[in-house]
Amino acid sequence: MLYMTDSGVEPLIKFSERGKPRDIEAIIADISSQFAIDRHLVKAIIKAESNYNPNAVSPKGAKGLMQLMPSTAKQLKVQRPFDPQENIVGGVKYIKGMLASYGNLDTALAAYNAGPAAVKKYAGIPPYRETVEYVKKVLGLYKRYKKEASSKMAVGVSPQEMN
Repeated sequence: MLYMTDSGVEPLIKFSERGKPRDIEAIIADISSQFAIDRHLVKAIIKAESNYNPNAVSPKGAKGLMQLMPSTAKQLKVQRPFDPQENIVGGVKYIKGMLASYGNLDTALAAYNAGPAAVKKYAGIPPYRETVEYVKKVLGLYKRYKKEASSKMAVGVSPQEMN
């Protein structure tokens, strides 16, 4: 299977029966571990941002799984925003930076969505409907994914089987 990227046509990674790319799940686990970010948070951001579509482009021009704006991608040295690994590395670096800057998840997610300038302007979560709903959505997904993983661990499912 092929998909169109900004650099032409490339092979699409294999999708699992649930519609989530197995390879993307493995990439999330590896990169989350490398950057010490909870993989369930990364999964929640990807679900909210692109619904696991590596080719997603927002009306504002954000690209890829973690919907990186071109200026942010450039700052993070992401040259191929439609490449799942490169996009996830960039997105994880970005959310890790937002967490370091703001010290709490709600504000970090607001900055990820609306930008640090908006968070600074409002000294917290901007009163933008989109941003307020985004923060709630990601937090809800994050909580759900953590609960699902906890339930699977309780019944003896290995971490490799959870993805």
